[in-house]
Formats: sequence, structure tokens, C-alpha cells
Amino acid sequence: MSRPSDYDDGSGAGGSIRAESPELGLTGWLRWFWRQLTSMRVALVLLLLLAVAAIPGSLVPQRSADPNGVVQYEADHPKLFPILDAFPIQAFDVYGSVWFSAIYLLLFISLIGCVIPRIAHHWKAWRGRPPKTPARLERMAGFSEVRLKNPEASDEDRAAFAERAVEEAARVLRKLRYRTEIQRVTRRGVETVSVSAERGYLRETGNLLFHISLLGVLISVGVGGVFTFNGQKVLVEGETMVNQLIDYDTVNTGRAFDSSSLDPFGLKLDSLDVTYVTPDDGNTAAIGQVRDYTANLELIDPENGEVSDETIQVNHPLRVHGSPIYLIANGYAPRITVKNAEGTVVYSEAMPFIPQDNMTMTSLGVVKVPYGITDGAGEQVQVGLRGFFYPTKADLDTGAYTSNYPDLENPVLTLDVFVGDLGIDDGVPRSVYSLDTSKMEQLTGRAVDAESIELVPGETADLPNGMGTITLDDVPRYASFDVMRNPAQTFVLVFALLALGGLVWSLFVARRRMWVKAVPTDDGLVLQYAALARGDDPALERAVEELRDTHRDRL
Repeated sequence: MSRPSDYDDGSGAGGSIRAESPELGLTGWLRWFWRQLTSMRVALVLLLLLAVAAIPGSLVPQRSADPNGVVQYEADHPKLFPILDAFPIQAFDVYGSVWFSAIYLLLFISLIGCVIPRIAHHWKAWRGRPPKTPARLERMAGFSEVRLKNPEASDEDRAAFAERAVEEAARVLRKLRYRTEIQRVTRRGVETVSVSAERGYLRETGNLLFHISLLGVLISVGVGGVFTFNGQKVLVEGETMVNQLIDYDTVNTGRAFDSSSLDPFGLKLDSLDVTYVTPDDGNTAAIGQVRDYTANLELIDPENGEVSDETIQVNHPLRVHGSPIYLIANGYAPRITVKNAEGTVVYSEAMPFIPQDNMTMTSLGVVKVPYGITDGAGEQVQVGLRGFFYPTKADLDTGAYTSNYPDLENPVLTLDVFVGDLGIDDGVPRSVYSLDTSKMEQLTGRAVDAESIELVPGETADLPNGMGTITLDDVPRYASFDVMRNPAQTFVLVFALLALGGLVWSLFVARRRMWVKAVPTDDGLVLQYAALARGDDPALERAVEELRDTHRDRL
């Protein structure tokens, strides 16, 4: 077969003009970009990118959470640090960086662009009319029909019965919470009457509630991150703290946090009561396990001088001016006094030791004495002591010590002595719970074949080389508290619960359409039943069968 003379295969050989799309222009490109950004596919991609972008924040220290760690990282990696800290990498301020903020804002805009048109569309659908009855219901799910024969009935009788049958079907569907509309159509001279019904609009309502609540969570988290405050404080029994930045051990705050907004109050730790499982409880396998921690405190109101007794337990925080105070850790803080060779006290403090085993409370700790001690040659030296505290000392076959019970039954403190540079004069912050011995000389301990200092409460021992004495006065307990303040945390909870409710709502509500049509025939009437699901609906065909049976019984 020959082709027409004006046929064009795309090369223009046939002489016809090739179709070319017009240039989009600035407005067209902006519209295209907005449609892409507000698509659900892009929203999911941005959500994944946000999760991936948060990973670097856990790999390197962040200025907002660990400023000392950033300083230490700079000291350890002087060549790599400027590269990671430069714009636009900003590796040490990931969550405030330009690229992380861009992803966050694009996700926020994308969700808004997705939700607002859907709200408008849902509102129109909610107020709209049920869809027209399809001409061929046999193409729909669950199609079935019932034939009613009565050759002696007149056309008027059959039409009246069709009207009554459809009206009865509408009543049945309305009881099932369908929105209904009776429709009449004349095709080829034959008038058919049908009822169109639809329900399940709450499925989309729940879906929209989920996405709106997700936006609320994002906004609340963003606002809370700007104004948040989180401070940690270690208190030894008998010590007091005030709610001021200078009195906290570590503090994390948002960019817009105002320290003057902290409510004034004070806390004094009177005692930390710990109850253990004892042999009298009858459970020998659980002896030594903790039953409960109770911190007994005095809450001090500086405005009127009132003092109230309060308690804090695990998962039972104390709330002061809306800020919860949590009990997060505990241990022993041996109170140590160090005197130099002249008998002058150069150190007297209760130092928290970190538990290495929560079952027996064997604890590791460090004591630093930077000034006031001279060696045998009369020169000033810095002294560091590192050792273990055993609440209930027990001997091992190797000659080392351990603890076999967490309470103070047989407390013993062992210390190794180091002299040299503590590293406190080089400008790099050092943890009070660790001792850098790279520039120090060890004087006692197994490494130098010299016995460690061993103390029990109330006992005094000599420091090596005539540097003075050390005394273990007593062993009080300490507790670590976490004070939190986030003005948006209530909104985060509310929106999270709404999002969960909307998601569950959308999962358990089925969106479906149903039709019942009455078609007159020469010898009677045909009742047709069919349905269509908007999404997955495994119970759709059963619903059609139940409607058919109920309708037939009513007729």
C-alpha cells in the first residue's frame, strides 16, 4: 500500500511541518518546578534526604551539644577541621547549616503544597453529588442482578414497582451511612431509575488530618529547637544547685533561648535512697538488684524563701514551673582530703566515681590536684589520682579486688598516683572524669611494681615521695539530674497523637461507591447491584451481597 504524498515520518521529508512544543518561559518553568515540588513523590524523597542529612550530626561533635568535643576535635585534627568547618559543609553545626535548613524548608513547603490543594478538592467532593450511575454495571465489582417476572403487569405497574424498589434501596443505603441520590435516565426509549450512593469521605479526612498533624509536628519541633533548654547537674548528698546557666555541668540550648527566661528556684539533695533485693525477700537469684531509687530534695523558692520537701523517682520527675526534672544516674562520690607535706589542705572534695558495673557498683574515678604539692626536691608538681571504688570489696584469685554487692558493706578505695602535666594549662577543655597520663609519670600501681594506695572510710595514707597525705573522709551518694524546658513539647505530643489517630482512621474507613438500578423488561423487572472501591477494599463484594439480600428481604 502506498503512503499519502503528505506523509511525514518525522524527518520532514513529506513536506509537513513538525510539531514543536512552545518555549516554557520563566512562568512556565516556575509552574513546572512548583508542580514537581508539591508532588508526593518529591515529598517522600525530601523526607528520606532529611533522614540521611542528619547522619553527619552523629558522626562528629556538634557545637550546640558538645562544644568541648569540637575544641578537642580541632586539636586532634588541625588540618581536617578547617575543611569540615568551612561553608557550606558546616559539619560541626549540621542542624543549623544552610543545606540542612534548605532540605527542611523544602520538605515543609512540599507538604504544604500537597495538603492545601487536597483540602480544597476534598471540600468540593464532600459537598458534591454522588457520581452518575454507569450505563453498564456489569463491569463493576461484585455485580449481581435479580430478575422479577410478572408478564401480566402493565408498564405503569412495572415503572411504579421500579420506583418503589429504588427508593427502598436508597433507604437501606442511607441507614448504612451512604450519601444517596436517585437518578432517572432514558436510553432508546426505555427509562431506568437507579440510586447512586457513596461513603468513606472520612478516609480522606483522616489522611488529611495525618498530613496536617505531620506539618504541626515539624513546626513544633522547629520552634522547640529554637527555644529549648536542657541542663544536666550532678549533686552530691548535701549539695545545692540553682536554676542558672552557670550552675549546670552541661547545657544545651536553642539559638533563640534567653537565659533570663529561666524560672528562679533552687534544689538541695538531702539524700538518695536506694533499696535492694535482700535474702529476706526469698529471691536469691536477684540479690543485689535495685528495687527503686528515691531522691529526697528540698525545693527552694528564692522569691518568698519557702522550702518544700520533694521526691524524684525514675520515670516520676519533679515538675517546677512546667519544667520536668528527671533522675537519670547515680553512684558514689568518695570525699577525699589531700594535704601537702606541710599539712596544708590542698584538695577537699567529694568526687563522683562512674559505675562500671550497675549490678555491683564497682566505680572508676579521677582526682586532680593541680596546685599546692611539692615533690622531694621542693618543686611544685601536679598530681593525678586514678582508681576504683568497691562498695563491698571481695578478693579474686588473681589478687585483684572486685565488688559483690552494690551497697556499702565493705567499702574500699584504691588509687594509683601520677605526677606531671595534667593538661589543664593548654587551653583545651578536659573532662573531670578522665585522666590523660601521656605526659605524666606513674608512681604507684602494678605497672611500676608499687602498691596502690588503699583506703577505707576515715583512713589516711601517705603519698609517695613525701608529697603529703590523703584521707578518705566518707562516701556519700550522688545523683545526676536532667532539667528540660521545651515550650513546644505539648504541641508535639498533641500533633503526634492526631497524626496517629488520622492514620488509623484512614486505614479502617473504606471509600466506596454503590449502585442499585431497576431496568424494566418485557416480562418484569431486573434489579442490578454493583460497587466500586476507591483503593483497596477486600470486603467490597461481600458488601454488595449483603445489600442485595437486605434489599430483597425488604421488598
